[in-house]
Amino acid sequence: MAAILPMSRSRKTHVKLCGLGPRRRVAVLVDTSTTWGRAVLRGINTFRLKNVPWEIFVEARGLEERLRVPPGWRGDGIIARVSTLEMARELGAMKIPVVNVSGIEIPEATFPRVTTDLRASARLAAEHLLERGFKHFAYFGLVGLDYVKAHRMIFADMVTRAGGDFNSLAVKPMAGAEPDWRLDLASLGEWIKRLPKPLAVLCWNASSAREIVFACHESGQLVPEEVAVLSQANDEALCETSLVPISGIAVSGEGIGHEAARLLDGLMRGRKAPRRPTLIAPLGVVTRQSTDTLAIGDQAVVRALSFIRQNPSHRMRVADVAREAGVSRRVLERRFVELLKRTPADEIRRVHLERACKLLVETDTPLALVAEMAGFSSQAYFSDLFRREMDSTPLQYRRRNRVHGKGFD
Repeated sequence: MAAILPMSRSRKTHVKLCGLGPRRRVAVLVDTSTTWGRAVLRGINTFRLKNVPWEIFVEARGLEERLRVPPGWRGDGIIARVSTLEMARELGAMKIPVVNVSGIEIPEATFPRVTTDLRASARLAAEHLLERGFKHFAYFGLVGLDYVKAHRMIFADMVTRAGGDFNSLAVKPMAGAEPDWRLDLASLGEWIKRLPKPLAVLCWNASSAREIVFACHESGQLVPEEVAVLSQANDEALCETSLVPISGIAVSGEGIGHEAARLLDGLMRGRKAPRRPTLIAPLGVVTRQSTDTLAIGDQAVVRALSFIRQNPSHRMRVADVAREAGVSRRVLERRFVELLKRTPADEIRRVHLERACKLLVETDTPLALVAEMAGFSSQAYFSDLFRREMDSTPLQYRRRNRVHGKGFD
């Protein structure tokens, strides 16, 4: 296994002078072929550069390739996507600290775990599709994977509670959590065709979403006008090269990697492992063509939603939105509640908060300026609303979910 991320001579000297302790050898067993895997590695490296003189061992690997530590390797700790029982047993036998970054739950894999918050992911997907006015929902997943089933059930509960109907289909994976390329697209297209329209389909991953897009194309169904498609994972290579570019949920891979590295550092220093997994919330939805639509017949509401979404940085009143939509404030509020189960004011706050979250994660902008750039009247109001809605202060959210490395402790 080849060592990467070597430390420069000046960096080594700095480590020695600052008394950061001996250099530890850490293996990272995650794939490097996906957006998620590379982001996890970046998060680990960010922690290393700012905190610890680790020697990182990693190799270029595909998503479902076997990941293992070579026989005879001597190290101090491991960060791994533990995906099989065999892998869990091999790592457990090494008798060194291991942090698991996989969402897969394996009974014998009792390592401390840092992973995506699937409930938050499902909620984000539901909100993204509900705000576009969809009432008919489906989930395309994979057979035999409990974590995929759990994600599907959470999503189903959220959309049905909002008044939607729900259908699902699961197929046998080819390997791991990937659908078989030999999937019968005609049958898949017929399943979609039988469902009421306009339809919103949430897929477990980008590969599954790609198959839905292919099946719609084969069966003559328009994406996104008739069928909106959303992937639970924003794998850029797959989402952006699809026949119709696919919207995806941006998982905080760097946040997972950074938190896993912090946890491993503590374990190697003799600290106790946490009893519960550390769950990292997704960053948001990367909207592409596959969900760039509104499933609403009321053109006034369509215009209002479009106006709000196109102006996330502007302070606006409901009266401003109603004027843009061409109806009175009272009429607009009634139609919003009837169609979307929320008020125009609720939607304005939601869009402004989404803008604020993006600024907090992707920039170092001071809080006062974040509030202004996200359309809030004051920092105090912004901070209070953020705490109520996100169950976190803005600074706590920034530290936990940074995409880039600057804001990590």
